[in-house]
Amino acid sequence: MLVAVETLVAYPLTKIAPPSSLGLVYLPGVLAVSVVWGWALGTLTALASALAFGYFHVVKFATGPEWVALSVFLVVAVLSGCFAALARAAAVEAERRRQEAALAAELARVLLNAEDFPAALRAASERLAADLEAPGLMIELEPSRDDRLRTVAELSDHGDPLGRVAVPASLPEPEVQRVRDGLPRSLDALLRAALDRETIAKALKTSHDELRRVADEQAALRRVATLVAHRVAPEELFGAVADEMGRVLKVENTAITRFDPDGRIHVVGTWSARGPGYLVPSGTSWPVDEPSVASMVYRTRRLARMTDYATAPGGLCAQVRQQGINSGIGIPIVVEGRLWGATVALSVDPDLPSSVEAHMLEFTELIATAIANAQMRQQLTASRARVVAASDETRRRIERDLHDGTQQRLISLGLRLRAAEAAASPDMTDLKEQLAGASEELSGVVEDLQELSRGLRPVIMSRGGLAPALRTLARRSAVPVELNVNAPRRLAECIEVTAYYIVSEALTNVAKHSRASIVHVDLTIDEYRLRLSVRDDGIGGADPARGSGLIGLRDRVEVLSGTMDITSPPGSGTTMEVIIPTPVNEPPPGLVVAR
Repeated sequence: MLVAVETLVAYPLTKIAPPSSLGLVYLPGVLAVSVVWGWALGTLTALASALAFGYFHVVKFATGPEWVALSVFLVVAVLSGCFAALARAAAVEAERRRQEAALAAELARVLLNAEDFPAALRAASERLAADLEAPGLMIELEPSRDDRLRTVAELSDHGDPLGRVAVPASLPEPEVQRVRDGLPRSLDALLRAALDRETIAKALKTSHDELRRVADEQAALRRVATLVAHRVAPEELFGAVADEMGRVLKVENTAITRFDPDGRIHVVGTWSARGPGYLVPSGTSWPVDEPSVASMVYRTRRLARMTDYATAPGGLCAQVRQQGINSGIGIPIVVEGRLWGATVALSVDPDLPSSVEAHMLEFTELIATAIANAQMRQQLTASRARVVAASDETRRRIERDLHDGTQQRLISLGLRLRAAEAAASPDMTDLKEQLAGASEELSGVVEDLQELSRGLRPVIMSRGGLAPALRTLARRSAVPVELNVNAPRRLAECIEVTAYYIVSEALTNVAKHSRASIVHVDLTIDEYRLRLSVRDDGIGGADPARGSGLIGLRDRVEVLSGTMDITSPPGSGTTMEVIIPTPVNEPPPGLVVAR
């Protein structure tokens, strides 16, 4: 059709143009056919155009130049058709590459930007299936045994298998080939990059989780160490350790157990992630021969694991089994070489990881340190108490010996001197004067001895209580004292004696060193404690470390679980604050209030 149209167009031109130039009319048809339908049909069009050109325009004139023009036309037409076909193929290939690049970019966006890799792989499969018009196409990492799928292409990275591209087995072979040809060449590299990203993301998440776990664990250990340093009550410490340990280990239950010499295991601290209903109450105990992870620690004195709760006998295991517990770990608590107890972690997981043991060891070491410190404090307190008791007993013995022995003998000697003075004759004036002087000296010695005896332990405090004794100290003080005592009940003798000695030592120090004009002594006894404050307006600058008397008083106060604080800035006086706990079951002999 193109050749016919071109011939009709060329025929009128023969009247105005030389015949050899009319070949240009046939050339666009050759180019059009070559571009649209390819080089083969373009070549046939070139031959047909050459025949028409030769028949209508060359043979008619039959001259040499026309035949040359025909030959040149044929060569040019064929070459032009080939070049046009190549240009068309290049354009088609460029378009295909562009579409492939766009598809690869879309797949890269889907695979490399998604947080959930399996979901991203499904989305990439759907995108590829839509682009290649192959419903059911799937990108699989692991080949499946589904007979309804067939492999289109194996995906690998330098021989390392990555996965495959599969389509429904019912898809015709030409369609399969078309899908195979349409797959992006970069699909293997994209899948490799996506898998590497997923691996890196998992590693980063694991590292982040590990860092957060380490941070949480260190924070928990710091909180426990702070409680240990603050010397909190054992029941509070054990409960806090169980709580912190359970949260760090992410288990269902934790407990701190203590082994008694009588062969029983006691729960002293407990925690449950599922609420109070799942707690093993503190104070619960069972024999060491009843199956439990703590019993295993007691027998072996080593770390123990228990994974047979489902079949283990005993009421304790039955109770734990009802809570869904499947495994437990116990770590021995060793204090100064002696097995004290065990830390226990219980979980529904039948196989707890070994890292749990390492984390439990850190908490167990803190517990052992706290227990050792508590025992050392108890031993120190007991030692101080023995020293104070021995000192008090020595004071009482000296007081008794002075009163019953030396003081009585001196009084008897004074009476004999008086009797000798009375029996002497009137003319023995010198002798009488000497005897009178000796008697007076002896009376002074007796008074000094009585004063010393009262300083060791005031008799008035034994009879009337702390308030009269402090009132006596205030009257005898060289510095005026403003006394304010609110003592609604009597206290234990050791507490009253300690308060008396503190006030006596404080008043002595004020008189010796402070240059004060007045001293304020305030004492209050409430339901739980005794509060004592001694304040002066002197020069201050007192250093408790340089006074052995204050050190001894501090020991007395600490033996009674009390505290003594001294504040003495230069030029601003000295303040001593003492707080001593008072047991509520002390005998209340009556209300004593003195001001």
